[in-house]
Amino acid sequence: MYQLIRNILFWFTPEIAHELMMDMLSASQRLGLLTRLCKPVSFAPIDVMGLTFDNPVGLAAGLDKNGECIEAFGTLGFGWIEVGTVTPRPQLGNPKPRLFRIVEREAIINRMGFNNKGVDHLVENLKKTRYQGVVGVNIGKNRVTPVEEAESDYLTCLRKVYDYADYVAVNLSSPNTPELRQLQFGDTLKSLLGALKEEQDKLAKEYDKYIPLAIKLAPDMTDDEIRDIAAQLVAYEIDGVISTNTTLERDAVQGCENANEDGGLSGAPLTDLSTQKIRILAEALNRKLPIIGVGGIMDAQSAVDKIKAGASLVQIYSGFIYRGPDLIREVSEAVVACR
Repeated sequence: MYQLIRNILFWFTPEIAHELMMDMLSASQRLGLLTRLCKPVSFAPIDVMGLTFDNPVGLAAGLDKNGECIEAFGTLGFGWIEVGTVTPRPQLGNPKPRLFRIVEREAIINRMGFNNKGVDHLVENLKKTRYQGVVGVNIGKNRVTPVEEAESDYLTCLRKVYDYADYVAVNLSSPNTPELRQLQFGDTLKSLLGALKEEQDKLAKEYDKYIPLAIKLAPDMTDDEIRDIAAQLVAYEIDGVISTNTTLERDAVQGCENANEDGGLSGAPLTDLSTQKIRILAEALNRKLPIIGVGGIMDAQSAVDKIKAGASLVQIYSGFIYRGPDLIREVSEAVVACR
């Protein structure tokens, strides 16, 4: 059935198709249709970062930025949902068009620019959800906030979502917000990690609960840069790392329509690059903190490869767009079998 739905959605521009899909999911959930139509995904709990995930396959950030379809994605079988990226203030994102398919390579290029309705809107949706699984909140900075003041935006989001998130993912790696990736390096990274951990400690005492922090990294770094970042994540006792975000590389899509569009490339062309970075990161971390593997998971084998490279959990986004809900079950079963 998803193949038919996909064929219809792909008649439309990618962003309109995304909006239609979200509306369809929301309506189907309200009417109770998703439970009848979706094949169940086996309960396969796994403990990571002090949390119990229903199965090892999560929804990556970006698909449900405002937390509007959390219950629907849970019904589809995801082991947990990561919403966002959310910013302190609402923002429109980059000018349209800003989302492009490369169907022959099972790829997507996006330069969305953290379009979202703001952290307060997201919190209201988190308050209303009846979903019982793990919900992560991915936080970022507003485009108009100078990178030198980014720390304030991240702390604002952390404070506002802390009581409603099961973990918080700190997005330092989107290529679509100017200078954002600079936050991954040197003294800037150290300052931000220190501020986040200090605030986490304060909030843990205030709310009498500990909410883990994970840092989301880019794939477009050298091996030495990854090792340096890993050392800082360990030093500041960050709880987890998400690897990787989209890439600026275009080698795998050269000659394709839309290949030269600005933005981050995801989907099948990212598969091997992401797995390679996970392997280097895992070696550098030496099991001192867990990795959530994401990037180009288009089938069961690409997920298993990330687990073997050192990931504890995996997330999907572009693979879900191209393959649909069946991919969740296939990946979950394969990952559980390989453990």
